Amino acid sequence: DDEGDIALQIHFTLIQAFCCENDIDIVRVNDVAKLSAIVGPSEESGETRDLHCILITNPNEDGWKDPDLEKLNYFCEERRNVNDWVPTIALPD
Repeated sequence: DDEGDIALQIHFTLIQAFCCENDIDIVRVNDVAKLSAIVGPSEESGETRDLHCILITNPNEDGWKDPDLEKLNYFCEERRNVNDWVPTIALPD
């Protein structure tokens, strides 16, 4: 459980502050183990990845658009409109 790791919580807080100040979308997932199962192991080493923080590309860069990233961006914008700056996404089983 990450809630008891003070250093990790400070790390999360600093990342959240940076992202909010720089208009970078940020979300939490409800289960890092489920995310790990979706993303899979590292291609280079085959080891489980540390998925506490993942950078998602901006769908507006260079005219490249991905419908799923646009949905994520829209979701984040809508949540910010109701002062939910770090929404949580529930991953499916």
